[in-house]
Amino acid sequence: MSILYSPAPYHIISYGTLLGSEIFQSFIAGIVAFKALPRAQFATLQSALFPIYFAMQTALPIALMFTFPAESTAIGRTSSSLSGVLEPNHRMNVLVPLAVTSLTGLANAVVIGPATTKCMKDRKHQETRDGKKSYDQGPHSEAMQALNTRFAWLHGASSLVNMIGCVTTVWYGFYLGERMV
Repeated sequence: MSILYSPAPYHIISYGTLLGSEIFQSFIAGIVAFKALPRAQFATLQSALFPIYFAMQTALPIALMFTFPAESTAIGRTSSSLSGVLEPNHRMNVLVPLAVTSLTGLANAVVIGPATTKCMKDRKHQETRDGKKSYDQGPHSEAMQALNTRFAWLHGASSLVNMIGCVTTVWYGFYLGERMV
């Protein structure tokens, strides 16, 4: 059978794409962009990148579930694809981390990300009303203080959820590595 028909290369490429994008966006691109760009351009860039990033963080773990390769053992071959993921001996190290990673991406894509974007827009409108940027030295209006607090909370929640997704992706990577030994 040709390797093109095996799920294994698609699985490892999907895993590499997921982990690589998580590491790059979380620890390199976001930090460099924040330092290199004026705040408005940084916000515009992140607003354009995050929906794509969160969609990948949602979809790629699902692709990993469907391309989960079978394993040859001394007594036969384990199941592949979703049926292999759902086997009792794979639930903790395959199903759980992949499901959690996908759900963290989904939470950021559907709930936290849009709420953060709305809060940013609300702060922009409040800046116009107040004649002062949200990040300028205080004092700020009560409305801006409330928006800044909300934004900080949402940003923190998004970052935490993203980090949970990164950790569970690495968790699954350790399982993959163990299968290669």
